[in-house]
Amino acid sequence: MRTTYLRRLLLLSCSFLWANDDVLQVEVYLSGQDGYHTYRIPAIVQTNKGTLLAFAEGRKHSARDWGDIDVLVKRSRDGGRTWSPQIRVADFGEDTVGNPAPVVDRRTGTIWLLLTRNPGQVQEKNILPGLSGPTRTVWLTYSRDDGLSWAPPVEITTAVKRPEWSWYATGPVNGIQLRSGRLVVPCDHVVAADLSQRYSHVVYSDDGGSSWHLGGSAGPDCNESTVVELSNGTLMLNMRSYAGKNRRAVSLSHDGGLTWSAPQLDATLVEPVCQASLIRVGRHKPAWLLFSNPASTRRVNMTVRLSRDEGRSWSASKTIHPGPSAYSNLVELKGNVIGLLYERGNDSPYERITFARFPLRRLHRP
Repeated sequence: MRTTYLRRLLLLSCSFLWANDDVLQVEVYLSGQDGYHTYRIPAIVQTNKGTLLAFAEGRKHSARDWGDIDVLVKRSRDGGRTWSPQIRVADFGEDTVGNPAPVVDRRTGTIWLLLTRNPGQVQEKNILPGLSGPTRTVWLTYSRDDGLSWAPPVEITTAVKRPEWSWYATGPVNGIQLRSGRLVVPCDHVVAADLSQRYSHVVYSDDGGSSWHLGGSAGPDCNESTVVELSNGTLMLNMRSYAGKNRRAVSLSHDGGLTWSAPQLDATLVEPVCQASLIRVGRHKPAWLLFSNPASTRRVNMTVRLSRDEGRSWSASKTIHPGPSAYSNLVELKGNVIGLLYERGNDSPYERITFARFPLRRLHRP
């Protein structure tokens, strides 16, 4: 008993907690600590055993999107109140590896993690134009021990990326498992022949994660995306949009992600052109959806919204952090509690990655 108490006390000392208006906030990654200049690009899932896995990019020397970047994970077994020391999931030396996109196979408990990689000295602007030279590759790893250890990543680029695509990104956000058992992970790409052609797409597995295939694309003018399955089996893809309207784009699939409808802008979901998160909660029909993003034309005002009618309208919302904020990922916890892993700060959105937990009832107010 004493050992357990001391361990929890140590973990608490590594995480700063505060509560306000039924929202508990816990610091998970603090930039400048544990050997990394900046932590970015959060993603989170809950395992079959109830463990939370909080992924992030550890950027060694700067906050830039390129350079020596590794993928890390921290584990929580108490609903996000305390977190383990970080575990290095993927490290390709001085190369960039990131865009974590985890998905849990509920049938086996395996946690699959899709990633993208490129040479660390090559910037995005130099990858976008060409079909020759350094490019983005797609990688896969997994854990079968609840996130404690991870298999060496293997490359799956040829299975999920077309030759004419240059830029490619997995997630960064959770994937989902459909009622059919299919695993679906949202991604995005650029067609090298026309750099204005940004698209969202999905990849999927029908054999529990052993092999992956390319699904359909939605666009143009779309980018990082997040996906849910609605009550009737329809998939909804919610996408970062470059249409110039500062609104999220939405597309639907009626065949498990193989084809997608023309994107439509959601007038309610204001965005600063940034990543966001969409999940389905409970077993309501029609489905209840939760959405998180910086609800502004700037990267501020991290907000969670609730839809009780499968995204046709958004009836409630709550500001989690009014200040600088950017990428986020929602997760449903036990007891009608919601978790949010997100980037936040006082002067910049990239000062820390925080986990917030709050009762779903806090979003029930009209």
